[in-house]
Formats: sequence, C-alpha cells, structure tokens
Amino acid sequence: MPRRFRLTRRFPVAMTEDGYRRLRAFAREAGLDEGEALSFVFENWSSVIDHETLTHRLRLFNAELDSRKR
Repeated sequence: MPRRFRLTRRFPVAMTEDGYRRLRAFAREAGLDEGEALSFVFENWSSVIDHETLTHRLRLFNAELDSRKR
C-alpha cells in the first residue's frame, strides 16, 4: 500500500528572488507545488546533490551573503 503524502511541518522561509524563481520553475516542471518540491529535494538529498561541487558552491554563497543582504 502506498504511503500517504502529508505535509506535517510548516515554517517561515526567507529566500532570495533567484532561489524562489528556481524553486517555482522546478515545481512547475515536476508538476508539484513549492512545498512538495522542497520535500522532494530534501527527502532525496543525497541523490540530487553533486557532493563534489556542493562545498565549493556553498563557500561562494557564504562569501557573497553579507553583500547580498544589503
């Protein structure tokens, strides 16, 4: 029997405009709403992330973060 899909957690999220546009595009392409798309990404984290580039991209994002907040 298939597992019932329930969204059990809701939390306020602050996202960049670019990140939100990409989330909406991904959700639309996948036929999901934004919450379902986020659930999919995090439930399947290790298979959707390229571990070799994650650390590098995270360092770049953190380096730009302060200037992007202004």
